[in-house]
Amino acid sequence: MKKPKLVLSMNQLKSRSPGGAMSAEDFAIYASYQINAGGLFVGTLKVVRKTDGRMLFPFQGAPVLGPYPSRQEAKEAAADHGELIVKSDIANPES
Repeated sequence: MKKPKLVLSMNQLKSRSPGGAMSAEDFAIYASYQINAGGLFVGTLKVVRKTDGRMLFPFQGAPVLGPYPSRQEAKEAAADHGELIVKSDIANPES
């Protein structure tokens, strides 16, 4: 089974007024899970800043989210980590 690609096209990018404050709606969080070789569940996460299309997670050397005993726990952990990344980027944005 082939996983679908998660792509944010250029026409989906949000424009932000100069000097406008960023909010959680300026980010896209894609949280899911996959099964590892040991039969446990690992969270998968992609966080994209919609205003410029920059992918904030995953990055080179990003931590593995898990393993967890259930798919629900893995997906929730990925979503929680995504929300943490968004809050951190709003507080201290990277360029």
